Parts: sequence; C-alpha cells; structure tokens
Amino acid sequence: MPIPPTPTIAEAGLTLPGTYDESDPSGGLEETLRLIEYAEELGYQVAGVRQRHLERGLSSALPFLAAATQRTSTIRLETAVVPLGYETPFRLAEDFATVDVLSRGRLNVGISSSAPHREVLRPLGRVGELDDIEPYTLIARFLEALEGRALADDAIATPYGPQIPRVQPHVPSLRDRVWLGGGSARSVRWAGQHGLKLLLGNLAAADGDASFETVQRARIDEYDAAFVGPGEPAVGVERVIVPTDSATAAQRAHYAEFAAGREARTLAPTRGVVFQRDLVGSTDEIVERLRADPAIDGRTAVRVAVPYAFHRDEYRQILSDIAEGVLPRLGWRPAGSAAAVAA
Repeated sequence: MPIPPTPTIAEAGLTLPGTYDESDPSGGLEETLRLIEYAEELGYQVAGVRQRHLERGLSSALPFLAAATQRTSTIRLETAVVPLGYETPFRLAEDFATVDVLSRGRLNVGISSSAPHREVLRPLGRVGELDDIEPYTLIARFLEALEGRALADDAIATPYGPQIPRVQPHVPSLRDRVWLGGGSARSVRWAGQHGLKLLLGNLAAADGDASFETVQRARIDEYDAAFVGPGEPAVGVERVIVPTDSATAAQRAHYAEFAAGREARTLAPTRGVVFQRDLVGSTDEIVERLRADPAIDGRTAVRVAVPYAFHRDEYRQILSDIAEGVLPRLGWRPAGSAAAVAA
C-alpha cells in the first residue's frame, strides 16, 4: 500500500456520544469506556465525548472522562464540547484541572459558547443565571480561571496555612490546550485572536447557497489569518465516516438506511446552516472523498464523529476499518508505532 510522502492526515481521533438505554445507563457508559480502550489499542491519538443535555447520552463529560483516565494510559481525552452557557467559569476550570491531573496531562479542553435547550432548562437553573453575560465574556472568564492568576494580594486562611487565592489545582499548560467549538465566522475569529485551538463539526453557519466544503475551508482560512499566540494554529474537523468493507450484510443495510435518513439535510441550507454528507461506503470511496476534502490539508486533525445509537459490534467494526484501512492510505500512523515515533 503506497504511503503519501506528506501525510494528508497526521492525527486522528474520535468523538463518542455515550449512547445508553434509559433503563440501563451504566451499560451504555461502560461500553463507551470500552470503546475508548479499544481506540487506544488501535492507535487513535484522541478520544473525545460529547456533552448533550436532555438526551440519552453523556450529559456530564468530565466525570465520565475522570473514569476514562483510569482505564487508559496514552490516548488523549477530550470534551467535544462543554457548552459554557450553563457553567460557572471558575468551577468548570477546577473540574478540568482535576481531571487533567488524574490523566497525567492528557486532557484537551473542548468548550463552546452555547447554551442548548435554554428555554426548557431555565426553570431548573438559578434565578437570573448568567442570562445577561455575553457568551464570549464567559469564555474569557473561564480562560482567566484556567491561567491560575492570583485573585487577591493578601493570603487567605486555609487548613494548610495562609495561601494566595487562585483556582486549584493549577496546571500551567492547560490554558494552551483549549479548543473552541465553532462554526460561525465570529467564533473562528475569536478563537484565533485569543490563541485557542479550533474544533469544527460537520455543520457550519453560512449565508447564501455556498457548499459545506467551501464554507468550512473559508472558516479555517479566517482562523489562520486571525491567529495570535505563542504556539501554532491548530484545527480539528469532525467527519462521519462509516466504512462498509468488513461489515455484515445486515450492518451494510443499517448503514445505508442511516445515511439515507440524513441525506436530505445536506441538499440545501437549513436556517442558515449547511451540513456535510456522511462518508458511508467502501474504503476506496471514503479515501477518495477525504483526499478531495479542502479542509483536510495535512495540517488539520480529523475527529471521527461516531453515530448515535449503533450497536457495539458496529462501532468496533467502524473504528477498526477506519484505523486499519482508511487512515493508513492517507499517511496516518497509529500512536506508538515505530513509524509514528520516527515522524
């Protein structure tokens, strides 16, 4: 199998929904932990989980990833993403820092400015809870909390003696591992202007009838142009990838039904949002589409967006076919392999 001299995809990860049956949440969460262990075995560099409210999936990513830190040793763990609209910035910073310490520095901090289902969840929140705080002000406060600056000149009394107050535990490098989930022109520019990394999904805000691929490439270019920071700009893009090579006949039929049910939304913008077509098919077909994808340019990292509510055998077949068939043809090497270490 010929290997491109310059990898089209150098880093690959996955984003899991943590699907479970309402009558048995522990079973689904346990299977998601096992999938993360399996992804580490296959050599994926990153395993992320979504945080979705009011759904039968992970509603609290960080406690779950705390468990994942004790089941893995090398794979990076990621929140994709925590909506800040319901969070207190300093409390969230404490949680991220605690999980990062448990992981021994393997945590990616994925956040967004959103507050999904706000109207439904409002009665369960505090009176006046953050409603008047501009979303990007929340992000700025969260970043300040992660930086661990002194919050007062005078020490406060603690059981450990006088201490200058700041968010604890303090992890100096955590601020450099913040990924902002975006899709609008404002979000990608804000990420660049504040030196953040950028996570882009398989949908994007758009004006007119521009294609998803055109819009996402433009967003990446806007981010690169706006980037200011001591490090380098970094972009991760989600792609729904479902190879059929080693699938059973029943699995292929399920995958075809899944793709057909989502095709209509890709034909025209919906309320100013454009969607990418899922990559469902043979390895040859998927590799061809990824090579033609203008967002995947050798610098962007790929996150495989794992579908919701599939069977565990389907998840394992999909992840193994991607890692062993699709990605190597695009120059990717599993984490820990001799080729990856040499690179």
